[in-house]
Amino acid sequence: MRSTNTFGIHFVLRMSRGKNGKAAIYVRIVVNKSRSEIALKRLIDIADWNKVKGMAKPKNVELKALNSYLEETRGLLTSHYQEFVIKKQLVTADAVKNRYLGIVEQENTLQSLMEYHNLHMKEVLAYGTLKNYFTTVKYLKEFLLKQFKKSDIYLTELDYQFITQFEYFLRTYKPTDHHKGMANNGVMKHLERFRKMVRLGVKLGWIEKNPFELYKLKMQKVERDFLTSEELSRIEKKDFSVQRIQYAKDLFVFSCYTGIAYIDVMQLTPDNILLGTDGNRWIKTIREKTDTSVNVPILPKAAAIIEKYKDNPRAIAQGTMFPVISNQKLNSYLKEVADLCGIKKHLTFHLARHTFATSVTLSNGVPIETVSKMLGHTTIRTTQIYAKVVEQKVSQDMANLRNRLEENEQVALKVLNG
Repeated sequence: MRSTNTFGIHFVLRMSRGKNGKAAIYVRIVVNKSRSEIALKRLIDIADWNKVKGMAKPKNVELKALNSYLEETRGLLTSHYQEFVIKKQLVTADAVKNRYLGIVEQENTLQSLMEYHNLHMKEVLAYGTLKNYFTTVKYLKEFLLKQFKKSDIYLTELDYQFITQFEYFLRTYKPTDHHKGMANNGVMKHLERFRKMVRLGVKLGWIEKNPFELYKLKMQKVERDFLTSEELSRIEKKDFSVQRIQYAKDLFVFSCYTGIAYIDVMQLTPDNILLGTDGNRWIKTIREKTDTSVNVPILPKAAAIIEKYKDNPRAIAQGTMFPVISNQKLNSYLKEVADLCGIKKHLTFHLARHTFATSVTLSNGVPIETVSKMLGHTTIRTTQIYAKVVEQKVSQDMANLRNRLEENEQVALKVLNG
């Protein structure tokens, strides 16, 4: 929004709107580059009008009363304009005119923008992603009630200060349940989603200027945790008498050797297993999150788990490769797997995907381009996050280089010594 506005009120005559040889008086409102006029339903002889002053010549009582009316109109219009400025709302000539005439403008609100976004993105975003937007909307509503004591605001009221206040609200938010408060990147994710909704408002013409224009998201770099080969082996070798824990372990190991995310594993069916051009069995599916194709050769350990559950009654009834289990329950059981295997890391199903990228593939010399393709990443930059943490592979590569350099040096010495 502008910090200052140009504002003017001018009274003008319109001969075409007059009658009986008299002209109609109009008031013209000018705000910045916008202008609007109102018919005041007053007539005057042109000879009685001072064009320079934009007022009647006060020759008699009637003309003096007309001037008083015009000044009263000027005062009301100025008052309406100042009300917009004080409330820091978007002000235009039409807005001032409508306020004077008592016409209530249907301004777009933050609530209407959020509803529009979530409704129209329903067919575009994966449900898991859309759920994150629902959570951001929930926090925005709580923020409005706490900060402004109301459930909605006009989009014209959004500004840089609103964003920074919302950021502070998220950083200091204390959940009523057992969960911890938000870390920096959690706060930034909500602001990122809020920014995307605001950008939609700008594209729709509901917002004149993007309040996020000067705001910078401050993401902190996070090292992606994964299991080492030794830790993965420890889990693989451990068998559990409790069926639910054994099943959680099997699914986790399956993902470690395929890199397939939870939602995509749960949606796998026997039809997703196809013969590749190499004559081997592949898993071919579409990744839910990014709608990209995922093609992964089935390694022996993944094949063994597929074979184990191919006749499972629940899986057959559901038409899936594995019995469906919620992500929440699965992660809960994996905590028990970690405890029983002596794994100190926070074991979640998504950690299996990280393990596939690092310990199973990149650490064993699989090119990053191939890994990126199997993970269904839309850009190799995403895969490079995993590549940075494979210190063991870097150490092995440098050891091999060191040996080659020593061998070359010995060969060179032999040549020199004849």
